[in-house]
Amino acid sequence: MDLSSSKIPNRPDFLGRQVHLELYDCPHELLNDPATVEAALLACAAAIKATVVQSTFHQFSPQGVSGVVVIMESHIAIHTWPEYGYAAVDIFTCGDMDMEPGVNTIARCLGAQRWEEEVYLRGKF
Repeated sequence: MDLSSSKIPNRPDFLGRQVHLELYDCPHELLNDPATVEAALLACAAAIKATVVQSTFHQFSPQGVSGVVVIMESHIAIHTWPEYGYAAVDIFTCGDMDMEPGVNTIARCLGAQRWEEEVYLRGKF
């Protein structure tokens, strides 16, 4: 899936870009494993050439994972609903970063059969 809208150039009147990513039809076991989910977000950070500061993830009972990778450029966050094969992802960056490789990486790592994304310009002046 092409995320051509993520290639919006950074403009002086916007501070950052944010991708809201909806992942569907992901395998339950991938979405319910904190180590797998963290690895997917770290791989996303590497794919967009972001600098990782810290990551933290939490396993819910009976299922589900929430986590965030703080990057120098902002953050990558996720919450999973394994029982629905669904994950909500937020990739927020400042600077002129190509976010398409990150979106494709997370989708592949979490086994998404389909996904949708919306790109927002943040910090409008």
